[in-house]
Amino acid sequence: MNATVATSVFGVFMVATVALGLLATRGRRKGEANGEGGGLAEWSVGGRSLGTVFIWVLMAGEGYTSFSYLGAAGWGYNYGAPVLYVVAYMSCGYAIGYVVGPMLWAYAREHGLVGITDMVAHRFGRPWPGALVAVLATVFLLPYIQLQITGMGVVVSTISYGAISLNWAYFIAFAVTTGFVVVSGLRGSAWVSVLKDVLVIATLGFLAIYVPMHYFDGYGPFLDRLVTEKSEWLTFPGHGDSGLGQAWFITTSFLNSLTVVIFPTTVAGYLGAKNADVLRRNAMLLPAYNVLLFVPMLLGMAALFVVPGLVGAESNLALFQLVVDSLPAWAVGVIGVAAALSSIVPMAVFMLVIGTMWGRSVLSLVPRWERRQKGAAQVVVVVAGSLALLLTYTAPNTLVRLSLISYEGMAQLLPMVLLGLMWRRLTLLGAMSGLVVGVGVVCGFVFTENDPVWGVNAGIVALGANLVVALAVTYAGSRERDERPDDEVLARDELWSPEQEAEPDGAPAEAGRVG
Repeated sequence: MNATVATSVFGVFMVATVALGLLATRGRRKGEANGEGGGLAEWSVGGRSLGTVFIWVLMAGEGYTSFSYLGAAGWGYNYGAPVLYVVAYMSCGYAIGYVVGPMLWAYAREHGLVGITDMVAHRFGRPWPGALVAVLATVFLLPYIQLQITGMGVVVSTISYGAISLNWAYFIAFAVTTGFVVVSGLRGSAWVSVLKDVLVIATLGFLAIYVPMHYFDGYGPFLDRLVTEKSEWLTFPGHGDSGLGQAWFITTSFLNSLTVVIFPTTVAGYLGAKNADVLRRNAMLLPAYNVLLFVPMLLGMAALFVVPGLVGAESNLALFQLVVDSLPAWAVGVIGVAAALSSIVPMAVFMLVIGTMWGRSVLSLVPRWERRQKGAAQVVVVVAGSLALLLTYTAPNTLVRLSLISYEGMAQLLPMVLLGLMWRRLTLLGAMSGLVVGVGVVCGFVFTENDPVWGVNAGIVALGANLVVALAVTYAGSRERDERPDDEVLARDELWSPEQEAEPDGAPAEAGRVG
């Protein structure tokens, strides 16, 4: 009976999710009215027309993935304090995004760009660097799709009390996500994000009160037991010989806060905004949402007393063990839906971004696909999702190993993307040399199990080497001649521009206007 009730609740919400995502296609009328014509820009960045609410819920999806319900609780259960790096880097990343987001938005809008691969190709005046970045970013993003499929599969199997097998749960994750993202693109993801965020706020808010009251008679007794019996979980480096000390915490928070602002999925959110002021307001509002991340972290530590002895992957189910053991089936179903949607929304954006990068920067280099970029992107979405699903079934460890370098590997794009858009002197040879060195160093450290290295995040060491090589090659090599003016090459936020540019007919440049 419990399985039937929970599964029915889940099924109803999944149908509603697909329907809501498909209904978002009605918003294309606005894109067509603005001259987007329902093409790649409408599909991939929502016609650059999303307001504060949609951008807020869409970008909040970056912070609330299946990790929020599984990994955060599991880290809290296994290590304790080190898991707080998630809150630290996301909050700092939003602050950096207050400056960087409007710059990238203005640059992309001015030149008709739809992602970081476009920006790289335009900045260096050649298409092949964009194609190379697209391939590299795909390698780093595919593991995230697989992790979301796996996370949702575990959630669905758990909340159904085992009635739905993991294999079927994996397929449901893929089918629901692909069902709306191919048709409605970023706008559909934003609409589904609204439903997701309502459920996330409601369920985590409820669990924050319910679990301590139900199991410990309140926060006072719970925190007293935690301090008395599990004090090791409350200080660095946390429980066990993890190596996740203060230096690791600081370097990881710093590296990730820089990386998140140029992460392809974050940039997709930036470019979907209707103006730069939306991004500034969003950067101020999003940190408040991070407060909810403390709930699964804290409840993961609460599970130490209720379900002790969880090891390995079982620790990721620490929060759901509390839920399934103590709540009625309908409530388990609703909480499961919130966790499942926290997999579906980011997975949709990951698939969308991969499709956009390939449709715009790789397949468009083939003459027959150049005029069909949106169709090519939609095909790539299905292929990327199918590949992640296939590897989840047949070789899950392949992508799991790649996931170890995903964020640290993506950080190596920082000089090419961010420095390149702010400093004209950086040459393509310098940027590429630094990228090769950075990716090589981070792979060497991670795959030899030397991360952390010297107590710090291996990615920050690789980024340092990347930056040194990029600067050395740039200064040592011959200066590349680029006859384009600075405004054509560099990204600027018009808030700080000395004056507005004018179009040839004397009208203000609409593409770069803020507000």
